Amino acid sequence: MTDTPQNPGAAKDPLHGVTLEKLLTTLVDNFGWPALASQVNINCFKSDPSIKSSLKFLRRTPWARKEVETLYLDFIEGHLRPDMTRSKRRTPLSAEKPQKPKVSTAKPAADSPWNNHPLTKK
Repeated sequence: MTDTPQNPGAAKDPLHGVTLEKLLTTLVDNFGWPALASQVNINCFKSDPSIKSSLKFLRRTPWARKEVETLYLDFIEGHLRPDMTRSKRRTPLSAEKPQKPKVSTAKPAADSPWNNHPLTKK
């Protein structure tokens, strides 16, 4: 695939032109539902799995879709072994460290009712 004026960057995206159904079918054919369920903990892979129900869920659930896409990319690039272990690991969304919420250290304004609150330190 080459870059075109209508589709710049198409050659750089390994998922370009791969439907979610093709991606999922490839993984199921090569690894099976139990192995997928062990990697991506979702009920549609565990309980009465089917391509149709999984596609419906993955289309509505971005984090799960990202996990499955990451498995597929590892597979096509040769980083995913038949036992579902990886020689190199991409970082899917669920593996990233959660961001700590930022806590403000600003002081309340001089006329704020929080100035006399018993839980605020002076």
